[in-house]
Amino acid sequence: MMKKSLLAAVTALVVLHASAQYSFFKPKGAFAIEVSLDNTKMKRLPIYRNSISSLTVLNDLIIGGTNAEEGLSPYLFVASISGKEMKEYKELESVVPGQKGIVTGFHKSDAHTFYAGTIANGGKDGHIIEVKVNDNGIAGVNDLGVPVAGQGIHALAINEKTGMLYGVTYPKGVFFTFNIKTKKAKTYNDLVPTAEALNKLEHEFGLKPDNYVCKALAVDNSGNVYGSLPINRLFYFDPKTEKFNILKDSLPEVWGRNVLGQVESWAKSKDGKLYGGNAGDGQLFMIDPATKKVKNLGKPIMMNRLRGLTFGKDGSLYGIAGALPGYAHLFKYSEREGFKDYGNPEFDMVAPGIEQGIAWRGFQLGTIASSPDGKYIVMGEDESLSQLLVFPVGN
Repeated sequence: MMKKSLLAAVTALVVLHASAQYSFFKPKGAFAIEVSLDNTKMKRLPIYRNSISSLTVLNDLIIGGTNAEEGLSPYLFVASISGKEMKEYKELESVVPGQKGIVTGFHKSDAHTFYAGTIANGGKDGHIIEVKVNDNGIAGVNDLGVPVAGQGIHALAINEKTGMLYGVTYPKGVFFTFNIKTKKAKTYNDLVPTAEALNKLEHEFGLKPDNYVCKALAVDNSGNVYGSLPINRLFYFDPKTEKFNILKDSLPEVWGRNVLGQVESWAKSKDGKLYGGNAGDGQLFMIDPATKKVKNLGKPIMMNRLRGLTFGKDGSLYGIAGALPGYAHLFKYSEREGFKDYGNPEFDMVAPGIEQGIAWRGFQLGTIASSPDGKYIVMGEDESLSQLLVFPVGN
C-alpha cells in the first residue's frame, strides 16, 4: 500500500513538473503577426532573410530590421498593431548594397526619424542609415555613409538633445561619434584590445569578437555613454572631455566565467537609472549614473544571455533571457516583486488571409520593444521564419 502511495505521489510530481515545463504565456489580448512565410501572395519576407534583429514602435506602427544569411540582403519592414498585420517592407539592397543585417536597434532623433547601423556581407563597410516614418509606414531611407572603413556597426546609441550618434564597430571594436547634422565621424581606439590582449582573448580563452566586442550602448541623462569591454569591465565616455572612464564595479559574474562578461542590452528608467543585461551569465544589473555604482539584480532564468530590455506602462522591466541551444524566455522584473519568468509565449495569429487563426509559439525570441506609452510589448523572433508577438501590458 505504501509503495502504491509513493508511486502515486511521484507520478503526480512528474505530471506537475511536465505541466509546468510545457506551459505557455497566453495573456488576454495577445496576438502574433505573420511577417515571414514563403509561397504566398501576401506581404511577407522570404526565408533566411527575415531574422528580426532590430525593433522599435511608433504609435500604431512596429518598425523592424532583419538579419540575413551571409551573401543575402536584409529588410526594413512595418507592421500595424491595430491591424495585426504586415503593412510594407523594403529591401535594404535598394538603398545600401552589400549589407547583411541591422543589429543596432533603431534610435529616434525626432517624432518620425530613426537611425540604425548595418553589418555588411564579407566584412566590408557598415553604414549608418536614416529611416523616416509617417502614419502610413516608411517615408524614406537614406544612406548617411560609413563611419569607419572596413568595419560593421555592432552597437549604436543617440543623444537626442545634441543630435550625436555613438557607436562601436565590428569586429575591431572602434568607438566612434557621428554628427547627424554634418555627417562627420570621429574615431577612438581606446576600447580596441591590444595585440597581447587579443591573443589572450582569442587563443587562451577561445573567444570571438561576438563574445567581447561591445554589443550595446546607453546614454544617461547627463550625456555620458555606457558600454562594456573585456574582461568583464564597464566604461563610460564623457563627450565633454572625450575621455573614457572605467567603472570601479565590474559586471556581475558567476565565479570563473568573468571572461564572458558583455553587456548586450540596456534600458533607461524614468528616474534615469540604467538597467543592463550581461550576455555571459544572463544577469540583470542596474547602474546609478549619479554614483556610478553597479547593483547585481540576479538571473531571471538559469541560462546565459539577456538579449533585450524595455519598460512597460506598469513601470516593470520586461526582457528576453536565454538563447540557443536552449529556448529564450520572456520575463518581468520590478523592485517590489523581483523576477517573474513567463517562459515561452503562445499567441494566436489572426489576420486577413489567416482568419482561422494559428497558435504561434515563440521559442527563439531575439528582440523586444515597447510602444511609446508602454501599453504594448512587441517581441521579434530570430529564426529562419520569424514572426512578431505582441501583448498588452497589465493583462
